[in-house]
Amino acid sequence: MTTSDVLLTADADGVRTLTLNRPQAYNSLTVELKERLLAELRAAAEDADVRAVVLTGSGRAFCAGQDLKEHVGLLQANDPAPLHTVSDHYNPIVHAIMDLPKPVIAAVNGTAAGAGAAFAYASDLRIAASSSSFLMAFANVGLGPDSGASWTLQRLIGLGRAAELMLMARTVDSAEALRIGLVGEVVPDEELAARAQSVAAKLAAGPTVAYAKIKHVLSVAAQSSLDDALAAEDAAQTALGATADHTEAVEAFVGKRRPNFQGK
Repeated sequence: MTTSDVLLTADADGVRTLTLNRPQAYNSLTVELKERLLAELRAAAEDADVRAVVLTGSGRAFCAGQDLKEHVGLLQANDPAPLHTVSDHYNPIVHAIMDLPKPVIAAVNGTAAGAGAAFAYASDLRIAASSSSFLMAFANVGLGPDSGASWTLQRLIGLGRAAELMLMARTVDSAEALRIGLVGEVVPDEELAARAQSVAAKLAAGPTVAYAKIKHVLSVAAQSSLDDALAAEDAAQTALGATADHTEAVEAFVGKRRPNFQGK
């Protein structure tokens, strides 16, 4: 495990775990933490030894969103940084999560609010601790959604529910989150880390080159016509059909053995 003041990284079984590490501030997002997270996501994308990523938080929260103390302080000091944090930090982080050519699992412990919740929505899978909750509180501070939440949330739970949660700024507990499809699984708090690692390790042992294409075609299909989606699927299947992982999978099926995927 390597450490910095604001982020922890650890590697095991092809899985890189990124842990937001400002527990005394509910892992709220300072400029330093945003820049560090973006750098680590980009590094994970480029590292061939990393085949899946887990994103989580330390202490009692996943991430409470923007650090408002730093935000107000910078504004009062006439620092322009807060006015550019969406374009400089939040948008690139969401792209880094969604475009990462490997599965990203959000292990949501405790509160996930604002941009922190949006990072979970942008992830491929969401596993939540029973004590977790989600909050779109932008309206409470006179702001609209950012970090891709307007795009991701309605695709997870539908436009009507997304509008309700954003307009009413209502907290969603883990039971409701599971019921409405916001998360895929809820586990006891003490089992969250192990469960997320287990799921991530299973994915890391799989055909990661295919996972990258799956993520791509789903993204295309979410914002295009049927013909565009069919074309993206066609291109992906053509490319994947020539991979070593596909050959290995077919040979393993014929040989009645478990495939050994290499992500190639």
